[in-house]
Amino acid sequence: MVTTTYQVQGMTCGHCVNSVSTEVSALPGVTDVQVDLASGRVTVTSESPLETDTVRAAVDEAGYDLVGA
Repeated sequence: MVTTTYQVQGMTCGHCVNSVSTEVSALPGVTDVQVDLASGRVTVTSESPLETDTVRAAVDEAGYDLVGA
């Protein structure tokens, strides 16, 4: 298992957290997603390392921006 933490910009409420969790959880190999609304951190556990662009696309689909990475 691989755990990676990403920084997401633009989340302001529980709906934001659910949207990001749903999109990232749908990625192949993802086993767990934890979103910390206050810090904007999204911690993803997956079976193998994920391509940053893949995670970025999922976060973008949810309507938010992956920062840095």
